[in-house]
Amino acid sequence: MDFNKLIARVKNILLTPKTEWPVIAGEQETVQSLFTNYIMILAAIPAVVQLLKLSIIGISIPIVGGTYRLGIGMGITQMVVAYVVALGVCYLMMLIVDALAPTFGGEKNQVQALKSIAYANTAGWIASVLGLVGLLGSLAALAAAIYGIYLLYIGLPSTMKCPQEKAGGYAAATIIIGFVLSLVLGMVLASVTGLSGAMTGALSGSLHSSSTYTPDKDSALGQLAAMGQRAEAAGKKLEAAQKSGDANAQAAAAGQMLGAVLGGGAAVEALAPDALKPFVPETLAGLPRTSFSVQKQAPLGMQVSIAEARYGSGDGPSYELTVTDAGGAKGLMALAGFGAMENEEQTDHGYEKTYHQGGRLVHEQWNKSGDGEYTIVLGERFIVAVKGSRVANVDALKAALGSLNLAGLEALKSQGVKNG
Repeated sequence: MDFNKLIARVKNILLTPKTEWPVIAGEQETVQSLFTNYIMILAAIPAVVQLLKLSIIGISIPIVGGTYRLGIGMGITQMVVAYVVALGVCYLMMLIVDALAPTFGGEKNQVQALKSIAYANTAGWIASVLGLVGLLGSLAALAAAIYGIYLLYIGLPSTMKCPQEKAGGYAAATIIIGFVLSLVLGMVLASVTGLSGAMTGALSGSLHSSSTYTPDKDSALGQLAAMGQRAEAAGKKLEAAQKSGDANAQAAAAGQMLGAVLGGGAAVEALAPDALKPFVPETLAGLPRTSFSVQKQAPLGMQVSIAEARYGSGDGPSYELTVTDAGGAKGLMALAGFGAMENEEQTDHGYEKTYHQGGRLVHEQWNKSGDGEYTIVLGERFIVAVKGSRVANVDALKAALGSLNLAGLEALKSQGVKNG
């Protein structure tokens, strides 16, 4: 690895991108070389910064005072997961950029697509160092995100050979899909720790040197590749809609593309709020329901339904129940379940572990102070989580969740699924 070359590249892409992009486009690279010589190095920066911020420096809590630090073991786990997810998102976005190329008059080429993503992300990776400096880090992250969009916009004509007049639309479609993918994947990972085990092995040991990489269909990256293929098919529909000049058809085709990526090849309509109500009982663990809400949202056409309730009050035990229908993100839920890393960590204060049980992904966390959480994923679509405060033990959480009609909810996994 030539670090002088890497530093020069970072400097040039940030300071003189207009002249650097044509140079980048003409270089002979492979998917493997781009990952090992550039992406895997720079993507480690924000992951390490996160570890330093959460577990070493800590986060100040202004209202109550003091500094909160995540345990070093959990901090390292978070760092590894964040790093692997960053690599996975780069790979997935390579597939998306490659699939979109014909739609915007470009030429399909996975290596050039990966160049586009890798070098456009440079500003964000470098700026993440300032994440250690409070508000300045937030402002730097915002500026880097905006500059990254600009880098992608001016780079696509060189790498993907698209007409300059279509580069704006090409960049916008890429950014929107990338934002939604990162957001949804982050939400999934926040609910069920994982996705690193299978992907780590796939990324480190399975990247071939050819410019067109075809992963094992049964691997985690194979699942990502399938998403890219679905996006390519949906991209053809989008291209036809653009030629027709019909704005409604274009909007529908764009929604179909997003659904093809997130929904696992199907358009998924999340359950209506009334359909979730039966799975949020009036009592839980013998405690009355004190608050209740249910809603259905569709950010960028991706439907998600969420029901939430609280049980108990005062100084006694209390529970918080959340039932989520991932709906439009069904495809990513399946990927998370497939790649989830089974792990267990124990500390002086409690433990946390993720595992599979009866074909379902389960995550449990317990603190000896009497707080904990028990989460289960049903049918690669529904997330049911019970959080407890001042409860006897984790078995109380398991019993509370077990009292719900889980089989009835799981039986609805195909409801609203419309295969394209």
